[in-house]
Amino acid sequence: MSERQATIMAGIPAHNMALYHRIRFSVGDPAVLLEVVERGQTTATLILRDIEMERARAHARVDQVACPAQFAPAKGLSGDRETATAESAAEFLRRQQITRVTADRSLPLIYVQALHAVGIDVVCDLDLGVSARRTKDAEEIEHLRAAQQMTEQAMEMACTLVGRATASRTGELQWDGAPLTSQRVRAAIDVFLLQHGYVNTPSIVAGGVEGADCHNLGTGTLSTGQPVIIDIFPQNRETRYCGDCTRTVVHGEISPAVARMYEAVAAAKAAAIGAIRAGVTGQAVHEATLAVIKQHGFASGLPTADDPDTYCAMVHGTGHGVGLEVHEPPLLDMGGPTLLAGDAVTVEPGLYSRAIGGIRLEDLVVVTQDGCLNLNRLPEHLHWT
Repeated sequence: MSERQATIMAGIPAHNMALYHRIRFSVGDPAVLLEVVERGQTTATLILRDIEMERARAHARVDQVACPAQFAPAKGLSGDRETATAESAAEFLRRQQITRVTADRSLPLIYVQALHAVGIDVVCDLDLGVSARRTKDAEEIEHLRAAQQMTEQAMEMACTLVGRATASRTGELQWDGAPLTSQRVRAAIDVFLLQHGYVNTPSIVAGGVEGADCHNLGTGTLSTGQPVIIDIFPQNRETRYCGDCTRTVVHGEISPAVARMYEAVAAAKAAAIGAIRAGVTGQAVHEATLAVIKQHGFASGLPTADDPDTYCAMVHGTGHGVGLEVHEPPLLDMGGPTLLAGDAVTVEPGLYSRAIGGIRLEDLVVVTQDGCLNLNRLPEHLHWT
């Protein structure tokens, strides 16, 4: 048995955020990171396409850079780029006399097959690359802060657009002489963020009963008096870090039922934020949220076919991690793990009724030893005029 130990991470760094986070270098072709530890010394080798080697040497956080041709097996390399990269990784480790390698949870199966073909065992470490991404350093927190600030600017624009619209005699909202639809608001958000250097997955702009489905993007003309959930979660093109913010806006008069839902959600968000600190579990934070929701007379859990349309409940967890992706560990939900200092998590309680729609409020916070740092500054009221 070799005294050397090795780990492998592989994929396309432009899409595999675990690999990107480790090497901090983006490329749209297959790449593989091999870290070999011998006598306490770790050497990180990045194997990728030959035309990317110069950039990688300048920017990737590794010790050495190579291309697949430098580690071609005796039979030669496949003409398929991903297969060739996997074959070269296996040959690299074989030459290092590695017989067992530890992989992270995102390793593509093609690498496992190539490693097995040369007699190398592969074991999965479920935490490899995960805790490192969870515990954000100062630079990452600043990237998240900047992303959240821009997300809030887009949110303020969108909520104000709805809040200042004109209502027709039938209650439909108008802007610049045309119906104000979910699609128009979503397009305005997209353009705003694109102009400021952000890529934006389609935002949620769900008015009225469409808001009862917490992930319904929303369609059609918005109406006065109805709650409109707006959820924006863009990614900075340069830093690749994400923002995530939700607010709910009501044009015109707020009904007592909507006001009651809002009061419960706002109180639940405050309770959850107050419960967050390093050492508590994501489940404990979620339980703090649900306690307030139930104190206000609302339920939790998805509606059943037998429940009336007036059934109003929180149907999802309290939050999730945010970083290079908008959904990352940890979860603030049942079974959620112990929180670590540096975790960046959303806090987003909501209530949903098929008769009314939904109310959701969401902030992004960074866990500290004795509490959390809230990266949001935007108000959470329902009126935006």
